[in-house]
Amino acid sequence: MSAISCRRLCKTFRQGEEVIIGLDQVDLDVEEGSFVCLSGPSGSGKTTLLNAMGGLDTPDEGEITVGQYRVDQLSKSELADMRLHSIGFVFQAYNLIPVLSARENVEFVMQVQGVPAAERGVRVREVLAEVGLQGLEGRLPGEMSGGQQQRVAVARAIANQPALVLADEPTANLDTRSAAQLMDLFVSLNRDLGITFVIATHDTRVMNYARRLIRMRDGKIVSDERQQPQAMAQ
Repeated sequence: MSAISCRRLCKTFRQGEEVIIGLDQVDLDVEEGSFVCLSGPSGSGKTTLLNAMGGLDTPDEGEITVGQYRVDQLSKSELADMRLHSIGFVFQAYNLIPVLSARENVEFVMQVQGVPAAERGVRVREVLAEVGLQGLEGRLPGEMSGGQQQRVAVARAIANQPALVLADEPTANLDTRSAAQLMDLFVSLNRDLGITFVIATHDTRVMNYARRLIRMRDGKIVSDERQQPQAMAQ
């Protein structure tokens, strides 16, 4: 069963008089429980495709289905609701609130969702433990390493128990050891919780983890391969 289905996606951008092609007739199906990497150089379309999947950007043409949602037909409020309840996002910039602790950053998402306080407390402890941050719950982002901050961002992304996590260059600001730990965490969440992962990256270390590697260039998918994943050397 497909977690994501894209049909004939097209997207262009303007830079002055120049028209930049972001997506050019992209067709793609991602099965539930997949671990997929979108790769390609800067400007290849991988981030544009990821943003379209998550409803962060609207294609000019085409259809996107994510789970039960026809993303390209949703209103702004419906898109916000879908993102809040069905998709976890992990970005290159951790996007943590600097004045909130790790616990409070994760809990904030559930507050917006309207989750009762007692349930929030239990769930926050669970997800921070799942990402290996026991004992660091009270630390502010500025008191944590880059790898630890990214783990808080992952905990926030999975706090709503999404079926899908979209990650854009999640290892870009991490050293090799922290990047390997993050990718091992992604693999564990995929294996143990069945979360579908789609990761946009130009990092060959990250590509080695993928069971499916999709390469893009000039807004097109130029190859789509199944592979045996390999762990990153730390």
